[in-house]
Order: sequence, then structure tokens, then C-alpha cells
Amino acid sequence: MDFRFTGEEEAFREEVRAFLARELTEEVLVGEGIAPSTPAKRAFQKKLAANGWLAISWPEEWGGQEGEGVYEYLLNEALARRGGPQIGKGVGIIGKTVLAHGSDKLKREFLPKILRNEVEFAVGYSEPDAGSDAASMKLRATRDGDGWRLNGQKTWTTSAHFAEWYWVGARTDPNVPKHRGITLFLVPLDQPGITINPIWTMGDERTNDVFFDEVWVSDDYVVGEVNRGFQYISEALDLERFTMFTFSPIEQRMDVLREYVATETRDDQPLADDPVVRHDVARLATDCEVARVLGLRFVAKSMKGGAPPTTEASEYKLFATELSKRLANASMDIGGPGSQLRVKTEDAPMAGRAESTYRYTVIDTIGGGASEIQKNIIARRKLGLPKNF
Repeated sequence: MDFRFTGEEEAFREEVRAFLARELTEEVLVGEGIAPSTPAKRAFQKKLAANGWLAISWPEEWGGQEGEGVYEYLLNEALARRGGPQIGKGVGIIGKTVLAHGSDKLKREFLPKILRNEVEFAVGYSEPDAGSDAASMKLRATRDGDGWRLNGQKTWTTSAHFAEWYWVGARTDPNVPKHRGITLFLVPLDQPGITINPIWTMGDERTNDVFFDEVWVSDDYVVGEVNRGFQYISEALDLERFTMFTFSPIEQRMDVLREYVATETRDDQPLADDPVVRHDVARLATDCEVARVLGLRFVAKSMKGGAPPTTEASEYKLFATELSKRLANASMDIGGPGSQLRVKTEDAPMAGRAESTYRYTVIDTIGGGASEIQKNIIARRKLGLPKNF
């Protein structure tokens, strides 16, 4: 496999870099990652749409470019490197699933809004007793006329406090095996009976509990077939495991650690001369290259068509997020006691970034399916091992 980009791909990457240098202002970046969508962020993404970049791989019929997935990869990595709003959830997770399985009504209603960046989504799979094992969800949907009545609870829904629509799985048939009785719905978050309560994480981000009390949803907002929702959720999770956990921030943190080791001293001796430190940094640098290549392999497999490649998504997500955590741990160790100072503390090693990423990277190993789930997927689907080996 040739991991080099073509001349056209390199030209696109340079075009994106120039665009971001011009358009990605501080106003767009304020609160990125923890704040609700702002007018500046939406205006920025509308400029992405105007360039034809929001749905590069979508069919032309629905406003896309029918381009190759590598261009979406290059765009998303460039946005992540600059800390900008990414394209993953609406365009990738919801948009691509609606394209593949949604009714014509859902396509007509949501796809143009996604392309114009006029709608925000929250994703609801996890529950108090169904985290990475999404098939164990218990949020109940019972038939009520030409729709469904939803009752129960979701948790860890990051965008629920500012999104307009909820992409949510619910159990519509409790009498069949758990993977077969789930249906996927789109629910307006201002619907009567929905209550949203905040949860603040140790990574300084807000997520939410979402409660359903007799919430009614029309049949028109069922995604795909009733009781086949887990299949669609699994496909969407494969996209999430790749698009929502980009490599560029890991590479940036590696650069910060490398620069620190190259310029700092300890006991009047260059830190770079310490053999243990050199060993750790070399191992992390090697692992960063492995993560980068695993991401490119996912892109290459995705470009062959069909559903997203499941095991490749799990391999990338598992390796990249665990690497991110190891990198944060090493940064804390190498930086010494001062690394415990909060981010943006001027006299802290690496300006306190080690402390911030140490807290945040734990979350990444859980979102989109915990590392244990990724290992089980790889073991069963790629290695052919039994479920309870």
C-alpha cells in the first residue's frame, strides 16, 4: 500500500491550509470542544459548504461531490490540527446513515439542512446500564397510533443542551435477541416530555443525562426499518470511531513533548541525554506513525465502497486513543511534578498541556465504544475467536 498522497491530494491539502489560515479566526475557535455552536462557527462551516467541502463523498443527487474519502480525511485532519469545528457528526454519522437507510422524507428534510449547516444533532446510545454494550439499551418505544411513545433515560449525550435533533436508539421489541429489537429515531429535542440535565466531566466538558417521559415520535422519523436499528448504529459507530478521533491532535502533543525534551535540562544535564527518556520518546514517535498509517488504511478500505470497514475502525480507534493516553502519561512523567499545574500556566512544563490531556484522553478511550469493546470486535470479526475465548 502506497501511503503517499497524490499531487491532487497534496494540492487540496494546501488549499485547505490556506483557507483555514484565512478564515479560522479566534471568534470561531472560542470555546471549541466545550461550547455550543455559535453564529461564528456556523458561518465558518457555511463557508466550508460553499467550497463544496462539507459532503465531499456524498452523491451529487443530494448535494455532494461524489469524491473520494481521502479528501474528507485530509479536511478533517486539517481542521483538527487547527482546533476548528469538525465535520464528523452531521455529515458523517447522521448524513451517511440517512443516505444509506433513511426514507426519502428524511433525506429531503435533513440532508439539505446538514449541507447548509442549519441543524445540530446529539447522539443517544448510552444508558445507565448500557454503555459500550449499546445492544443492552432499555429506553422503551411502544406503538402509539401512527407513531411511538418513548420512556426511559439516556446518558453521556454531549450535545443535547444545544442540539435541535436527537439521533436516538430505543427498544421496540423486548421479546427478541437484544441486537434485533432496537429502532433508530430522530427526535426533536424541544419535544414535550424531554428533560436534559448536565454532567461535567473531568476533562472540563459538559455532557448530559436525557430523560424521556411519554415522548411521542411519528413513524416519519423512524430511520430505516423497525427493529434493525442496531445494524445502523453499528455502521454509524464505525464512522464515529474514525472521524471523531483524529490523529492530528495526537501528533501535535507529540511535537510538544519532543520540543520539551530537546530543550530542557534536569540536574544541569540535557533531558535528551537521559536514556530512559530517549527510549520513551522514540517508542511514542514510532507508535504515532503506526496510528497515522492505521488511519490511512481505514480510508483506503472505505474507498472500496459498501459499509464502513468495522475491524479497521476498531483497530484505529483502539490504538490511537490508547496511544493518546500513553502520550499524556509520559508527558506527565517526563515533565515532573510541575506537570500537575493547570493548562495555560506559563511556568508549567509544556504550558500545562500535559495535565489537560492527562484528564481528557481517558474520555477518548470510552467514547464510541470502550477499548475493551474494540478488542472484542477485533477478536471476533478479524481473528475468528469465539465470544468467550
